[in-house]
Amino acid sequence: MVTKFEQLKGLTLTDISSTEEEMVFKIDSEQSYKLYHSQDCCECVTIEDICGDLDDLLNEPLTEAEEIIHAQDINPEGVDVPEYQDSFTWTFYKLSTRKGSVTIRWYGESNGYYSESVDFARI
Repeated sequence: MVTKFEQLKGLTLTDISSTEEEMVFKIDSEQSYKLYHSQDCCECVTIEDICGDLDDLLNEPLTEAEEIIHAQDINPEGVDVPEYQDSFTWTFYKLSTRKGSVTIRWYGESNGYYSESVDFARI
C-alpha cells in the first residue's frame, strides 16, 4: 500500500536495512515500510548517499520525516553529477530523532519517458 513518507513522523524505528535500490524501515514485528523504485525499462533510480548515522534513528520517536524532490530543475549544490543528463530527479529523505539526523539522497535518471520517482509503501 503506497503511503506518504511523512507518516513516519512520531513512529519509532526498530531496524533499518538498505541496499543500493531499496531501504526498509521496521517499526515492530507487524509493521514495516519500504523506500524503493518500481523498475520499468530504461531508467535507473538508486540511493546515491546516506548522510548521517542510521543508528541515530533507532529506538527513538522520529521528530522529522520529510521528502524533498528536485525534478528537472538544477542539481543540488555540492552534488557530483554525470557529464550528461537527459532527464533526472533528486529525491531527499530527511529523518531525525533527538539523537541525530540522517539524509538519504536518491538519484533517478532516464531518457525522459520513464519514471524517476521513489515509492514509499507499507509492506
